[in-house]
Amino acid sequence: MVRIEGTATGTSRPVTPAPRAVHRGLLVGVSALVGVAIAILWSARLVDDDIGVNTASGLIGTNATDATVTGTATGLIFAFVTGVAGTFTACNVAVFSAIAPMVHSNPSVASRIRMAFAPLGWLALGAVAVAGTYGAVGALLGSRIPQLSPAVVGGHIPVRTLQSIVVFGVIGLVMLYMGLASAELVPDPLRRPATRWAPTRPLFMGLLIGGFLIGRPWPLFRKMFAYAASTHDAAFGAAVFMLIVLGNMILLGVIFLALSASRFPRWLRANPSRAVTVATIALVVGGVFTFVYWDVRVPAGLGFGWFPSMPWH
Repeated sequence: MVRIEGTATGTSRPVTPAPRAVHRGLLVGVSALVGVAIAILWSARLVDDDIGVNTASGLIGTNATDATVTGTATGLIFAFVTGVAGTFTACNVAVFSAIAPMVHSNPSVASRIRMAFAPLGWLALGAVAVAGTYGAVGALLGSRIPQLSPAVVGGHIPVRTLQSIVVFGVIGLVMLYMGLASAELVPDPLRRPATRWAPTRPLFMGLLIGGFLIGRPWPLFRKMFAYAASTHDAAFGAAVFMLIVLGNMILLGVIFLALSASRFPRWLRANPSRAVTVATIALVVGGVFTFVYWDVRVPAGLGFGWFPSMPWH
C-alpha cells in the first residue's frame, strides 16, 4: 500500500513503499534456489537404501527387503517401522518445513513444551485422517489403485510413477504458495480461518503430510501397502497407514519439542520479521524441492526433459 504524506509546502507526495516486499521477494528467490540445489544433489540411493532400508532392517532385526509380512500384529509393527525408516525419503523430508510455522514463544520452558503438544496433536490428526482414509480405500481396491498397479504407459512409464508425479507436484506447489503467502507476496487463504480457529494451520499441514503417502513409491512402503491390500480389510488398511504416517512424524515431533524447549522460540518471536523469514524459507525450500524433484528430475529420468545428473545419481 502506498502512503501519502504532506510536505513542507503543503503538497502531497507518494511515499515509496517500505522495502519489505523487495527483501521478501529476494528471500523467496534465494530459498527457491536452495530447494533446486537440494533436488539436484539429493541421492535417492543413499537415503532410500543406505538410510531407509538399513534403518528398517536394524529395527526389525532382519533384512527388511526380504522380510515377509504375515499376520495382523506383524503387519502393524512393520508398518510403524516402515514409517520411522522412511522419515528422510524424498517424498517425506519436506514435512520438516511444518516445524517453523508452529513454534510459539512463552516465558517458561515447561509452558512452551506444554503448548507445543497442541499444534503437534492437530498436525497428527490431519495426517492420520488422510492416511487412514487412503489406507482403507487402498485395501478395498487392491491392485486396482494406480500406486500398486504393475501397468505402464508409453511403453516404459509405470502408472504408479505418474501418480507420484501428480501428487507430489500438487503438494509442492501448495507448499510453495504457502511460503509466498507467509512472505505476504500472495493472498493467504488460511489467514481468516486461522484468526477464528487457531488449529487451522497445523491441521492443514497435517493434511499435506498425510497426502505424501498417496504418492509414495518407496519399495518398503509399497511392500507394506501390497500386504494391506491383499487382506481387503479396510480397518486394517486404515490402521497400517495411520501407523506409517505416525512413524514418519516421530522425529519431526522430537525436533519440534526440542526447539520449543530451547531459546529458539524467544529469539524467533523477539522480532516479527524473523518468524516470517523462517516460515517462508522452510515452506519455499520444501515446496520447490518437492516439485522440482518429482516433476522435473523424475520425468527427466524417464526421458522427458533434462535435469543435471550427479555421479552419485
